[in-house]
Amino acid sequence: MIRIEDVIAKVEHNRPDADVELIRRAYLFSALHHKGQKRASGEPYLVHPLAVADLLAEMGLDEVSVSTGLLHDVVEDTLVDLDTIRSYFGDEIALLVDGLTKIAQISNLSKERQQAENVRKMVLAMITDVRVVLIKLADRLHNMRTMQFLKPEKRARISQETLDIYAPIAHRLGMGKLRSELEDLSFQNLYPEDYKRLAKEVDTRRPELEAALERIISTVEHRLRENEVPFIEIQGRVKRLYSLWKKLKKQKISIEQVYDLIAVRVITPNHKKYCYLALSVMHDTWTPVPERFKDWIAIPRDNLYQSLHTSVIGDGGQAFEVQIRTEEMHHIAEEGVAAHWRYKENKLGTADDNESIDELRKTVEKLLLPLVENSEADGDSEDFIESLKLDLFPKDVYAFTPMGKVIQLPRGATPIDFAYAIHSEVGDTCTGGKINGRIVPLRTELQNGDVVEIMTTANSKPSRDWLNYVVTSKARNRIRHWISEQQRTESIDIGRKLLEKEADRFRLSPKKLMNNDTEMKRIANEYGLGRPEDLLASIGYGKTLPRNIIAKFLGPEKFAELDPEKHKETRLETGMKAVKRLIGLGEDAIVVKGVDNLLTTRARCCNPLRGEDIIGYISLGKGIVVHNKRCKNVKQLMVNKDRIVEVEWAKSDKEEIQSVRLLVTTENRTGMLADITNAIAEIKTGIRNASASVSRDDKGLIEVTVEVFDKKHLDRVILAVEQVPGVIAVERMNAN
Repeated sequence: MIRIEDVIAKVEHNRPDADVELIRRAYLFSALHHKGQKRASGEPYLVHPLAVADLLAEMGLDEVSVSTGLLHDVVEDTLVDLDTIRSYFGDEIALLVDGLTKIAQISNLSKERQQAENVRKMVLAMITDVRVVLIKLADRLHNMRTMQFLKPEKRARISQETLDIYAPIAHRLGMGKLRSELEDLSFQNLYPEDYKRLAKEVDTRRPELEAALERIISTVEHRLRENEVPFIEIQGRVKRLYSLWKKLKKQKISIEQVYDLIAVRVITPNHKKYCYLALSVMHDTWTPVPERFKDWIAIPRDNLYQSLHTSVIGDGGQAFEVQIRTEEMHHIAEEGVAAHWRYKENKLGTADDNESIDELRKTVEKLLLPLVENSEADGDSEDFIESLKLDLFPKDVYAFTPMGKVIQLPRGATPIDFAYAIHSEVGDTCTGGKINGRIVPLRTELQNGDVVEIMTTANSKPSRDWLNYVVTSKARNRIRHWISEQQRTESIDIGRKLLEKEADRFRLSPKKLMNNDTEMKRIANEYGLGRPEDLLASIGYGKTLPRNIIAKFLGPEKFAELDPEKHKETRLETGMKAVKRLIGLGEDAIVVKGVDNLLTTRARCCNPLRGEDIIGYISLGKGIVVHNKRCKNVKQLMVNKDRIVEVEWAKSDKEEIQSVRLLVTTENRTGMLADITNAIAEIKTGIRNASASVSRDDKGLIEVTVEVFDKKHLDRVILAVEQVPGVIAVERMNAN
């Protein structure tokens, strides 16, 4: 067990003038109030805050941070309140504990929608005082190290959250060592079988790999001394398991094809010229692999990382990676922002604490503020979490403006992403792009070193199609925002016209209705809307019926007296019923929640079946188009969330027949078609059509159209087909 004196010794080593009595008081306070509490392992709870404080001391943080590490769970897990912390330890520690307490809840939330706002608060809290993120990461690391006593489902949930949020934040802040451990621990808990299999494969090769590393390190040392290139240390490593697993999975290669399975790291004195001298020696000693050289010194990553990377072919055809960096660069690569501010004027510990914290705050603001700025203030929580995850991952493409400014973007970025990275107005008015002097389609992916020129036109506006090939959250959110605003303007205009027309039918002056701000606002509030314009937009989208607005304006008695449709069915209702009968939906197959008499049609792309989860989308001229919630097109529809409506299957005693196409992949043998159709017929299911063909890889492909009543019926058909000998796979096809 870690002792408080061990923690204090580390703090005194890094900061001889630190107020260690503050740390002792925090330790005694934490021990007193956590007394009797146990961790899942059965150990005293105090073990956890002590371990967090020890990690913070290893990072070289100040006594305030270390003390907060000891106190970070006191307000959340004991009866102590924030005012008590403030009275005992002052405002600074109270603010840090408060920030950590507010974001502690996110581990207990399973739904992404609920989690999003808490993550947003966490990022903002980190920017307010940068030490919050470092304490939170230390807290998460120790929890991940001691997860073996938790239930498997809880381990999986916490590990997924760590992989999605905390490890990428550590990467964003350049904390490579901490990020690596978080990723490997998450990998071990989320994919235990993959982890064991890969660990066994690496361990089998480890003696051979370590022997190769020893030979390479010996050669590097000899060659550097021979060429009088100074160095401080030569390190060797085998690639981390999570990083290796990701590469194997993404590139679909074998472990023998991994160029950086082993790597050596050359650490030079603090002058970048030694890095380039060492690089020339490496390339003179071994054959470099084309296109595997990266200069992160000339163009540092946005997380402050600097290093030279090259891959070479060694003796016997063994490929390996060489990383070359100065001692200062190495500390920053391992510890990120926690080390960066300690290196003011290239000397550890010389900077004044307040200046150091201010410098660190500016660094973290630069790294993390875009995560919340790129999400519209009134944007959807799920959009925010999606953008957050996107922006947390490493950015690999470096392109240039014609004036030589470097623009850093994610892999797959296009000229549109580039335009929005320059300025939102440039993106909005973009009409074309040139890459290296040549006009290219806007969907063209940028490559490292491209010189990009954006062509603009004053009256040009974003296109909905751009959403198909932008990758940055800033570009995506800006385009979505413009589309939403454009559609809102159109919907307000349509809503106003529809309401005026309905007012005429009730012999009510449209001006009298529209100009009565008090009543319009009252009605809007009844629908949960803030302004009359929101109410008009809701009418234009088709979510609210003008007739219902008139009813609320006139009151029940007056409305009943003036209602022109009191005793008759309207032509519109009759027409909609006829259309529904014509397309075979039945009058009440699908209903829109809270709204009567709206035309609904089923989307042809997914042809939803009764019993499946469905969602409605307001489509001009088609009424409400209903999709299966798992339809591949639903994600694109969610861009226009104002046009999404809740729909449900109506209760009905009638059995409604639908045609569904299935594609069955089989072994190529005689009689497969007959076996499959017989299996379907045996469960009393009609077959409208069936055909067979052979694929290029000599597999049988059988298309069969069946008549089913609902999802349960379809599931029975698929199960019956899957049980036919020789069937490889059964999948549902889109409607024609």
